[in-house]
Amino acid sequence: MKQLSLLTLVFAVLSIVFFLLLIFFRIPLALYPLMSYQDALDILTPLVLIPIYWLLFKYAATDESNPVEEIAFMVLAAIWVQGQGLHLSANSINNLAETLAKKQVIDITSTSIYQLTYFYDEHLSHYMWHFGILGLAALLIYREWRRPAGISTTWWATALAGLIYGFTYFCIFLEGQTVVLGLPFAIVISLLTLIWGRKRLVRQPILAFFFITCLLAVLLYGGWGLYWGGFPEFSDVGLI
Repeated sequence: MKQLSLLTLVFAVLSIVFFLLLIFFRIPLALYPLMSYQDALDILTPLVLIPIYWLLFKYAATDESNPVEEIAFMVLAAIWVQGQGLHLSANSINNLAETLAKKQVIDITSTSIYQLTYFYDEHLSHYMWHFGILGLAALLIYREWRRPAGISTTWWATALAGLIYGFTYFCIFLEGQTVVLGLPFAIVISLLTLIWGRKRLVRQPILAFFFITCLLAVLLYGGWGLYWGGFPEFSDVGLI
């Protein structure tokens, strides 16, 4: 695929839509009001993004993938999908429980049911999902690094994609309380590219995409951490 840079841009745009912009659709679903439009649209998230991950994986290298790489992709994609699905359902139930408590209909927020749902929503699902995100990113970089397809980087598309996904990356790991995963990974990819991969960027669009993504994320985390003296979520500081 000669337009691999454009594929990274498509991936970045769809990621910000499904990871961030769906929050604006948190209104009752007409067909089933206990769900929101956000919940219904979020069902599409893995159905849209995992195939794009596969296209990036397929076209990143000159040759066909080997069984080890394919198994790694399937395992990481399964972790990604399991985490996203667990988050979708637990987050939906958690939102409903909090809404009912605010309306003084019924308050289960002090019960073990709510505590377990919160654990699935805010901890287990985030770590599974975000581990899958990082694992797939690492696999794509590894595959292109070892056997690059030799496709020229289209810089306007790659840079725009990296800026969009870098902001998305910063947001999801910050609000997901998984900065402990996201920040070290971003630092490692940034340093790896700066030290050993700078000459590769013009012929490795996936590496260039993730380099810009991670470099922007590191800068955003640095600014956020200095300003707040740590990494509080957007919701903790009243921004959402």
